[in-house]
Amino acid sequence: MTKEIWIIDDERSIRDSLSQTLDIEGFIPRAFSTARDALAQLDNTFEGVIISDINMPQMDGIAFLHHALSIDKELSIVMLTGHGDISTAVSAMRGGAYDFLEKPFSTDHLLDVIRRGLDKRNLVIENRELRRELEQQSAPGPRILGNCEEIKQLRRTLSYLKDKDSCLLMHGERGTGKELAARWMHDQSDKQDEPFVSLKCRLVPDTSVEHELFGSSSEAAVSSSGKQGKFKAAGGGTLFIDGIEALPMTVQRKLAKKLRDGHSFPRVIVSTRVDLQQCVRLQTFDQNLYETLSSITLHFPPLRERVDDIYLICQNFLRTTASRFGIAPPHLGNQHKEKLGQYTWPGNVTELRNFAERWVLMGEEQALADSVTTEENDHTSLAERLQKVERSILFDALNRHNGRLKEVQQELGLARKTLYEKLKKHHLDKESFKG
Repeated sequence: MTKEIWIIDDERSIRDSLSQTLDIEGFIPRAFSTARDALAQLDNTFEGVIISDINMPQMDGIAFLHHALSIDKELSIVMLTGHGDISTAVSAMRGGAYDFLEKPFSTDHLLDVIRRGLDKRNLVIENRELRRELEQQSAPGPRILGNCEEIKQLRRTLSYLKDKDSCLLMHGERGTGKELAARWMHDQSDKQDEPFVSLKCRLVPDTSVEHELFGSSSEAAVSSSGKQGKFKAAGGGTLFIDGIEALPMTVQRKLAKKLRDGHSFPRVIVSTRVDLQQCVRLQTFDQNLYETLSSITLHFPPLRERVDDIYLICQNFLRTTASRFGIAPPHLGNQHKEKLGQYTWPGNVTELRNFAERWVLMGEEQALADSVTTEENDHTSLAERLQKVERSILFDALNRHNGRLKEVQQELGLARKTLYEKLKKHHLDKESFKG
């Protein structure tokens, strides 16, 4: 979204000239004739840059700077000054101004100062959002980071369902946080003092999984690992079955019967990476079990479908990892955003966490070389690689033309409808390239 640029100057000619220049360059100018008028509209959610003259009647620029920084000490405020006021402008910068412009100044210099001021303000806003997110995550609630609407709705649903005893099906790719969410639901429910037991179906041989899950028919049953069956071990707590589609058909049918018997058993939460409905059609998954499990289904989106969350999540992992090892967290700047967003993250949040840990322990260059700048040969299909290249081409064109779609359309030779469809598919917003 294009940010506002405020102009505070008692001279109308200055306000009009700057407003016209900024409007042509794709910014949203807003002009004020007095500092008091601007202060009345200012709060700490302001995301743009403020340009204020120093010499004004009633309240001058220095007084405005003082009052504005009392509202938000991290505002990007640029002071306008004449040749004789350089010392005053320098003092203003020591007092918290971001920069100053000495009249007369070129359009290029004006735009450079504004864009740097916006970058600085964007970083401030993003860090605040991260801190708010971390504060929310440190309070009772699922530690599923993200600001996209799908993740927000997922958190609300998990909170609503945590005390319900019904079976729950979680669907999503590996590393999307399914077991994390299941553990949170257990820890926040009235079952929190009971066991949380998990079974990873893909890690247990087909010949052993039935005993692993149910034990044997004797009261003192033990599984192949020498422990009682997972169902009995979970008691009145929660049983999390990961990779339910990997269960042999005979075990699926036995599980469906047990869940439908209505006897007292732990709450059952299952997860899958595949389309179970399709598996039912292919007769590789039991229909009765599917009907029992799928009444409540939660989808966990992959990172590539929520590109804007990657930066936030990576910042969180960098900070928590650095804190764990007692070192300063590395800086994650705007220059990393596109590189992180271009990578498909086949391992999703788990892979991103591992990447952040490598960054903290081994340095940025090695971490990027190991993950983001290399092709994921074992996981990425040709189609996925082509999609990555297409997104990169679109991004570069939008960046070159500052989000002006007509020029992007002409350069790439795309029909208008096709261009809009591709922007939507790759989660690219023209507004983010303006200014």
